[in-house]
Amino acid sequence: MLASRGRPMALATRRPFRSVTGLSVIRTAAAVCLTAILFAGCTASARSSSPPSGAARPRVSPVGPDAEQYGANGYPIGDRTTYSQVRFLVGSLSHLDEIFEGRLIHRAGVPSRLVLAAAEPEVRYDYRGESLGLDEYLARNPTTGLLIARDDTILVERYQYARNDRHRFTSFSMAKTVTSMLIGIAIAEGRIRSVDDPAAAYVPGLAGTQYGRTSLRHLLQMSSGVRFLEEYSGRDDITRLASDTFWLRGPGGVAAVTQFNERTAPGGTRFSYASVETQVLGLVLTHALGRPVGAYLQEKIWQPIGAEADATWLVDRAGQESTFCCLNAVLRDYARLGLLLAHDGNWRGRQIIPAAWIREATTVRPEQPYLAPRTATRFFGYGYQTWIFPDEPGMFAFLGIRGQAIYVDPSRRLVMVHTAVRKLPVDPANAETIALWRGVVRDLGR
Repeated sequence: MLASRGRPMALATRRPFRSVTGLSVIRTAAAVCLTAILFAGCTASARSSSPPSGAARPRVSPVGPDAEQYGANGYPIGDRTTYSQVRFLVGSLSHLDEIFEGRLIHRAGVPSRLVLAAAEPEVRYDYRGESLGLDEYLARNPTTGLLIARDDTILVERYQYARNDRHRFTSFSMAKTVTSMLIGIAIAEGRIRSVDDPAAAYVPGLAGTQYGRTSLRHLLQMSSGVRFLEEYSGRDDITRLASDTFWLRGPGGVAAVTQFNERTAPGGTRFSYASVETQVLGLVLTHALGRPVGAYLQEKIWQPIGAEADATWLVDRAGQESTFCCLNAVLRDYARLGLLLAHDGNWRGRQIIPAAWIREATTVRPEQPYLAPRTATRFFGYGYQTWIFPDEPGMFAFLGIRGQAIYVDPSRRLVMVHTAVRKLPVDPANAETIALWRGVVRDLGR
């Protein structure tokens, strides 16, 4: 997202309806972290604990490509005006919940087992006629964190630009897939009746609007037919949506989405990526549940999978989570989300998300060819807020701007988490990350 205007704001708030337990601890720890040694990390309860003495540790580099441009002298955190400028990207995208307001999602009482392998396996990938390795990939790409996991083992865990396993990295649109996961759980619990219900059946404020008339299925598949321009120009609809949600310039809530009310095609006839559609889904969740989306995530996914660190989800002035973006978490907990889906929604014997929902979310129906890989986009297809790989049945991804990604291969129970600070929101260098993932699948899948 593009930079906002206004003063930096602490994570805590005076609004009585928000969960604020532990937020003062986070604010205090954040201030300490700003002056800490590069590798020290944070020690607040929101951060993961250090590995035991003698255990394998992640590989951390104090630099990365173009480190000076990214503010290598301390990697400063920007404010609402500057956070998306290149020299603030490293600091801002690992502390976004200190610039904007967020709802706290508490970690599990006991973290689930996720062990770093004693030795990093070799990974090679092919890109533009060259065979390259992990060191070369990291030297070429502004990756802040890279983690590869299978089952309960972390095979690779690397960080650049002095980031480490205790930093909460922002997800951007990876959060869309998490929103879909929660919709699936809500349907299984009977809180939402059907994906074929219109959004207005749950959000009265949407009655009479185009999004109110749109089915949850078409919202999940980004095929509402309602006009929404998302090109990151600073003058487009995504800028207006950001302004009225986590930038906190507008009222938020239902008013943030009703301004987009022009239908240009019948629902369910074409794919058109529109972040506002996930925000509508978030409103549906909030109204159907009668409580915040972040609280539902905490109860139904975050704590059951044994998340090792607190997460945050940025909110608007109405207290509504910005479900189209802005979940913030440590790399290992993103890996846990990916591993949950890699095991068909089952976490070590407990079915958390219905397996049928995950299959539906990652499959293109024959009667919806406009969602197919290489049709919806030049490469990916689209499911329920998930990106579907071509020529790889069952393989899918969570994706966010500036290089955020979680790649999932259920057949090999393999996951790769990638966070980055690409200088452009949509960067063609993502093709190299996909090439790396293909190398990971070839060399580490079994």
